[in-house]
Amino acid sequence: MEAGAPGPGSGLVSTRPAPADPAPDAAPRRAPSGGSRRARRAAVAAVVTALALVACSPTPPTGGADPGPLSERADAGTSAAGRDGAARPAAPSGQDAAGATALAFTAPSLAGGTVDAADLAGEPVVLWFWAPWCTICRAEAPEVADVAAELDGTVTVLGVPGLGAEADMRAFVADTGTGAITHLVDADGSLWQRFGVVSQPAFAFVSPDGGVETFGGSLGGDELRSRALALTEG
Repeated sequence: MEAGAPGPGSGLVSTRPAPADPAPDAAPRRAPSGGSRRARRAAVAAVVTALALVACSPTPPTGGADPGPLSERADAGTSAAGRDGAARPAAPSGQDAAGATALAFTAPSLAGGTVDAADLAGEPVVLWFWAPWCTICRAEAPEVADVAAELDGTVTVLGVPGLGAEADMRAFVADTGTGAITHLVDADGSLWQRFGVVSQPAFAFVSPDGGVETFGGSLGGDELRSRALALTEG
């Protein structure tokens, strides 16, 4: 027996501290669940879609003139075409069963003066709704101008700019060569609401009997010409 070492039954207790228990292992990190990954992918897709639509969203860019909340201008009771481009009948405010009051309104002309649309009642009319900052409107403008010139005397084409300052509207007209078209300034959005338009570009086709069909989206020259001439076929 080593000297100084307690023998069996000596009653001495070792004062050496017991070794500390090892720290528990850190909880294993969970791998992202399939649901979390799908949620993140959906969020990214939503951001990409929003960026794609901002070029011609229903509201002007920050700092642009806005005549009021779009939700207040759009008539929830109308059935205008949406971004899918499907044409659906629109119901102008105060329209009677025959649709005779579709053109019963006056509006200031961008060139000056006032236009009484009722003077066109009984004739085929196409209204083109655009905004001065809308890149899609700017791209289609030359074809709209060509069709308007080609059908002059057969179908009247009117521009209806909104969601912007008049100075910007005039610059748009000068830049796109659409000065031969009469443009009606829709400062308060009442004409867009009247024809059930909630985004730009859009077109409203008014037949001689007052029937109205609104198309939401861009139209190429051939399609615009075809739809406009259809108004003359009774």
